[in-house]
Amino acid sequence: MHFISEELEEYAAFHSENEPELLAALNKETHQKILQPRMLSGHFQGRVLSMISKLVNPMHILEIGTYTGYATLCLAEGLQQGGTLDTMDINEELYDFQRKYFDLSEWKDQITQHLGNALDIIPTLNKKFDLVFIDDDKENYINYFNMIVPLMNKGGIILSDNVLWSGKVLELVKSNDKSTRILLEYNKLLKEDTRVETVLLPIRDGLTVSRVI
Repeated sequence: MHFISEELEEYAAFHSENEPELLAALNKETHQKILQPRMLSGHFQGRVLSMISKLVNPMHILEIGTYTGYATLCLAEGLQQGGTLDTMDINEELYDFQRKYFDLSEWKDQITQHLGNALDIIPTLNKKFDLVFIDDDKENYINYFNMIVPLMNKGGIILSDNVLWSGKVLELVKSNDKSTRILLEYNKLLKEDTRVETVLLPIRDGLTVSRVI
């Protein structure tokens, strides 16, 4: 869901950096061949992710939820020389699709794919992270956050996607809607947790930026 008009979003995208050619190709092929292409970060949000990564200039990035790798490549744009990006997803059917585009990029040797449950994989990485992007199973957002915070360097940034959840955060929550309930708890946690300072941006479906204090 978009919370500003399509015309305004197009204006914002037009007056932002152009979408790199490789990402434009990935965007196009995702829409042609992959289910639920609306999950793709896309041009405007992708440039936001790229800008944040370049400002942070991270040595180590963690991404939870790869999908087709669009956001992965946007985040990689800010990596330090010799830095790493660990990205994880449970959908093995997308693994080769992701790898094709990673291998076409200048960060092919810095991006490591992980297949499986993020909660099982993260403790095995043995790294301190400067930038994390959470964009996976919404019902585990709180679990991801509590696992990640101790693994962050001071001043590190945690980005959380879909935190407005198509506006459902403002609606009466249905008894069987666990995802919305968890996201409401998660947004409250980010606001109140003294380990981070947070701003929620109404970009696309909501993007929270949390800085580890």
